[in-house]
Amino acid sequence: MLIGKKQDEAGPSIEMTPIIDMVFLLLIFFLVATTYQQSERELAIALPEAEAAGPISTMLREIIINIDSEGTIIIGGQTHTLEELRSLVADAVRVNPDQKVSVRGDKDIAYGTIARVLDVCKAAGVQQPFLDTVPLG
Repeated sequence: MLIGKKQDEAGPSIEMTPIIDMVFLLLIFFLVATTYQQSERELAIALPEAEAAGPISTMLREIIINIDSEGTIIIGGQTHTLEELRSLVADAVRVNPDQKVSVRGDKDIAYGTIARVLDVCKAAGVQQPFLDTVPLG
């Protein structure tokens, strides 16, 4: 009796399960993508201090070049040689002439290593490569 009564009251309805599944998939995607961006910025590199240091911002199309204390060039979690870096940056500049590059060098690394990376970026066509620093204090 009770079952029959519910069927009579049932009208048109919207199925919410696929919408909820899609929302959870999007939520997981954005959580994973955000975590990946954070790990790029949180490599074990001690940045030098500077008075005019600004907040670190992530710009679209920006190439972040990390140089650790041993002089290893790391981009996107992968190590590169200077020749590979030159090729990578030149290809990026060919596609986007306004390509932005940020160099994050460890404060204990030789200045010559950072200068070579900046030279490669300039030679590849990057107008203004940026040096990331942290504020004093």
